[in-house]
Amino acid sequence: MSQCRQRPFVAYMAFIAAAAVFSAAALAQTTGALPEQQTGNTSGLPLPRFVSLKSDRVNLRSGPGTEYPTSWVFRRAGMPVEVIKEFDAWRQVRDAEGATGWVLNTMLSGRRTGLVLPWELKTQTPPQTALRSDNRDSAAAVAIIEAGVIANVRSCDGRWCVVAVGDFRGYIEQKKLWGVYAGEVVK
Repeated sequence: MSQCRQRPFVAYMAFIAAAAVFSAAALAQTTGALPEQQTGNTSGLPLPRFVSLKSDRVNLRSGPGTEYPTSWVFRRAGMPVEVIKEFDAWRQVRDAEGATGWVLNTMLSGRRTGLVLPWELKTQTPPQTALRSDNRDSAAAVAIIEAGVIANVRSCDGRWCVVAVGDFRGYIEQKKLWGVYAGEVVK
């Protein structure tokens, strides 16, 4: 096999091997439980993990490289995505609707954000939830947040998260956010 043809073949085989290794982690996310963490072979960071988009225009590609077609364009800076695989400078990500594709790692930020109740956006009137003054269901509402709003996650204790939405800061139940795992502690 020639040198030119061998390099893509080796890259392809590495990609297939990575897909097999990390498929269990992807399956764990569908249960909503804190997935068993592995370490990315490129970054050394945990897989899977949540990150956010740096830009309001991020191409989601069908494979790890610019030679792969763009299958979607994310248009929301700060939107949380889940990194499920790594290949060189590329990260395979999953969004709140379950769509997956590849994004250049420079388009991702380690800043933690959460999407409020994204699974409820299909209803005619988007539901709302309270941003609370304390980590109790009976605490006063600081603001009312609609499903689909992006919250900046400051910390989570496994049940409640301290978030900021615009000028408002307060507590929201962790189970109402997509962008943090159930039971995950964020400092």
